[in-house]
Amino acid sequence: MINLKINGKPVAVEEGTTVLQAARKANIDIPSLCYNDDLPAWASCGICIVRMEGTARMLRACCTKVTEGMSIITHDPEITKARRTVLELILSNHPQECLSCTRNNKCELQKLAAEFGLTSQRFENYIIDRPVDDSNGSIVFDRNKCISCGRCVEVCQQVQKVNAIEYQGRGGKTVIGPAALVELEDSPCIRCGQCAAHCPVGAIYEHSALDEVQAGLSNPDLVSVVQIAPAVRVALGEEFGMKPGDISTKKIYAALRRIGFKYIFDTNWSADLTIMEEGNEFISRFVNHGGEIPLFTSCCPAWVDYAEKNCHDLLPNLSSAKSPQQMMGAMIKNYWAGKISVAPEKIFSVSIMPCTAKKYESKRDPSMQSSGTQDVDLVLTTRELAKLIKMYGINFNNLEEEEADSPLGPYSGAGTIFGVTGGVMEAALRTAYAVITGKELGNVNFMEARGLKDVKEAKIDINGTEVRIAIVNQLGNVEPVLEKVRQAKAAGAEPPYHFIEVMACRGGCIAGGGQPYGATDEVRKMRIDGLYTDDERSVIRCSHKNEAVIQAYDEYLGKPLGERAHRLLHTHYTERELYK
Repeated sequence: MINLKINGKPVAVEEGTTVLQAARKANIDIPSLCYNDDLPAWASCGICIVRMEGTARMLRACCTKVTEGMSIITHDPEITKARRTVLELILSNHPQECLSCTRNNKCELQKLAAEFGLTSQRFENYIIDRPVDDSNGSIVFDRNKCISCGRCVEVCQQVQKVNAIEYQGRGGKTVIGPAALVELEDSPCIRCGQCAAHCPVGAIYEHSALDEVQAGLSNPDLVSVVQIAPAVRVALGEEFGMKPGDISTKKIYAALRRIGFKYIFDTNWSADLTIMEEGNEFISRFVNHGGEIPLFTSCCPAWVDYAEKNCHDLLPNLSSAKSPQQMMGAMIKNYWAGKISVAPEKIFSVSIMPCTAKKYESKRDPSMQSSGTQDVDLVLTTRELAKLIKMYGINFNNLEEEEADSPLGPYSGAGTIFGVTGGVMEAALRTAYAVITGKELGNVNFMEARGLKDVKEAKIDINGTEVRIAIVNQLGNVEPVLEKVRQAKAAGAEPPYHFIEVMACRGGCIAGGGQPYGATDEVRKMRIDGLYTDDERSVIRCSHKNEAVIQAYDEYLGKPLGERAHRLLHTHYTERELYK
């Protein structure tokens, strides 16, 4: 332990702790802008400056490690004046468009300006007018609002390791964007939205579909249907003062009905359907040698986008099963449309997702139009749904709970854990065990699949058969796993794994690019616990036991991997280049 003083108060912290972290442990708030718990500190903004007591020496708290006996002053008139000047300089290059900005009331720069009482402009406003990049349909890049804090670059390069954006130019001419300033659509961007989730201002945000959703709801010729993803139910409440992880599923159903959606379905149902297809696909490949092993999961559209651009040699290893969003879209406009005798083009199908890449996935290729029209018409993020609820004047916390509609609403515990890292793997193993052995599991919890470890590896014994699994938590951790697979292939050796789950965002969908801002590992753990609680409370905890899914197979699909199931619920992958 290191002993120091902060504002005269003795503090003891572990060696390696920064001054910023030590101050937080002492309940002292040092302002920061470029710093984020997920990212390496790199002292870009200078707002977190502190002073060594008895000297004029200023330190940047985010990247200065504590030392034995140091005495730090975090607030005094000189420090406050310096921080205020830094903020004024940043604001002099920032548009004054707070009321129309997507981050209004959720902007870290706006919050700091208010805390420092910046009600007037001391420096002349100078903005280089740059065009807004809305080319990829998921992420919008407004460089005029960029403060060059570097968070987006750090998360793209160091955390996701996609390298879609970088710094270009120097000093006041610095611009952040793809190499050679091509558009995002033409770059390696995988639309995961982690740049938007980590941006402190309104420079990067999701492409909004709010106006289009309201237009669809107002069209009397359309039958409106909506689905909500697993991770939404443990995060949306944060926008209304609830704790991360609080389960608000039935309040969400109620809110969506008040907004005007006629039918409410749950993506957890189609997560169960995905397990029936993907789980049986794994068994077909692993037991019956009907395809490439290892099998990679395909539920994460950002991972699929990455694979199509970076893993041409491994595309045959990706599961052909569509994601739960797209399976639900196909079932709504084919199976359910037939049940209510409505033409697919008369159905207005919307999904609420924690992920910005889902906007892209809904129109990724012609297989997403199994009904002859786009199966999922529009995608809203969790943040967009919160805006819509507030726009409609709904008191979310006081809503009476309501149920989803049948037959595409009931779900198992396996369906709900799709939203966490390791959840798809655990759900698949619950069903794979039953199909392979003909027996039901006594304990359906696969603890080996749980947690925030970067890569989880395990050997699962299924009735004497060893299944080697790997779970990649966060896209930046995928390459070492891919390299192991490639090396085994090249050597003609036994594959290191049989089944691999990849989720692009840390913690899984619970911290997707469209979730409420401010995800830290503490918040992620709370959201994860919420989904596991939902699983534990479920009467049925295995996908193959969901009666509504069984009904869909009996009435319409036939059998898993059958002709109709394959036509509606499966897709294919295309080799694409990193840069167009």
